[in-house]
Amino acid sequence: MPKEVVLLDFWPSPFGMRVRIVLAEKGIKYEYKEEDLRNKSSLKDLRNKSPLLLKMNPVHKRIPVLIHNGKPVTEHCSGTIYESGKKVWQAKGEEQEEAKKKLMGHLKLLEGELGDKGFVGERFGIEAECPKLMAWVKRCMQRKSVTKSLPDHHKVYDFVLQMKKKLGIG
Repeated sequence: MPKEVVLLDFWPSPFGMRVRIVLAEKGIKYEYKEEDLRNKSSLKDLRNKSPLLLKMNPVHKRIPVLIHNGKPVTEHCSGTIYESGKKVWQAKGEEQEEAKKKLMGHLKLLEGELGDKGFVGERFGIEAECPKLMAWVKRCMQRKSVTKSLPDHHKVYDFVLQMKKKLGIG
């Protein structure tokens, strides 16, 4: 008998990490199904996407997908912070500097909303620019549900460098 809750995910996905943390916080047991997306030649390449992923998310064909009793519950739409961060990694020179400024603007807005609330990148100076946000991140990292749900940060960094090289932006 298949588990009631299934998560289709790819280990370095920040969106998947968020879903795994929420499931851990709620104490929901689930079956994890890895979608190995490493060998895609482009972001729209469907060769390595499983039939289950294509069936459960036929419009966007993206992970993560949470499935309950055989039906997709939700999919994550890319937000402004994700898109801004993506541009920082993909851009160079002046375009990258503009992307950093935009990302910092989004993070500062988030920090203002976050304040000193409890749980729910040093590379670009995030800690100096957004100390409350980084303090919140550190508080989150003290939670077992978070630390058990996140992959090793060195492994993620190596993966990002490999993808940048593969896409010709590294």
